[in-house]
Amino acid sequence: MSPVALGLVLAAAVIHAGWNALAKRAGVAGDPLAFLWCAGAIGTLLYLPGVLYVLTETGLPRAALPFVVATILLHSAYFFTLGRAYRSGDLSIVYPVARGLGVVLVPGLALVIFDERLSPFGVLGITLVVLGIVILHWRRRARASLFAPGTGWAIATGVTIAGYSLVDKAGVARLSPLAYIGLMELGATCVLGSVLFGRRDALRREWQVNRTAVLIAGLLSPGGYLLVLFAFQLSKAAYVVAGREVSIVLSALIGSLWMGEGRLAQRAVGALVVAAGVACVALAR
Repeated sequence: MSPVALGLVLAAAVIHAGWNALAKRAGVAGDPLAFLWCAGAIGTLLYLPGVLYVLTETGLPRAALPFVVATILLHSAYFFTLGRAYRSGDLSIVYPVARGLGVVLVPGLALVIFDERLSPFGVLGITLVVLGIVILHWRRRARASLFAPGTGWAIATGVTIAGYSLVDKAGVARLSPLAYIGLMELGATCVLGSVLFGRRDALRREWQVNRTAVLIAGLLSPGGYLLVLFAFQLSKAAYVVAGREVSIVLSALIGSLWMGEGRLAQRAVGALVVAAGVACVALAR
């Protein structure tokens, strides 16, 4: 992975962990899905001028349209399942499971779809990232760990992450990342808006209680993923997805220290293993 691609991925990881922590914190006393929709609507408004400018200059290629539609549907499912997961589960459980499943699924699917063959060092890095995720999620009672609150929705979220990662890798080869993410944000906001249409009181309450957090997340969420889309243009999908998972380290520490979810020693060990995996991914060719 090139230094530029690595820098984009690591910046995206910090941003992603940050807005997810805000979403989970809002969900403690509110409605995570309403929070995510409000943030998505704000992000759509903030990025719309740039999107319109790019589309005016380049147009919307017909070849990009199927990928835009697919990513809208997948991101809508992603925000829905993520909101449900945060409503019942801990940040330090939901986030590692959801993001880690993407790391596991993407390399095999990318091999089939894009013929992206990983170097031994890249395989080692991804293996260490997955091992670190297991350590972060480990519970002495395996049954309790498997069925921890929010785990099922986190698994569903991970499947959508793998799906949109592969779709977007192909999509940004056909359309500017800025226009691509703007259309995705707009489409997902409309789709989720239809789901939340009957819960306008929840949306109004979320805005009143968490307005500042909504504005921050609305700026960070699409901005962080925009960096990932640019990284997709510079590096293999599996390396980008795996390198981005340094955010798991941050989410585990945020959950343990800031949100009082505990198990700090375990989180530190898992964080070191994930960091080692990210280092291997960064050196892979």
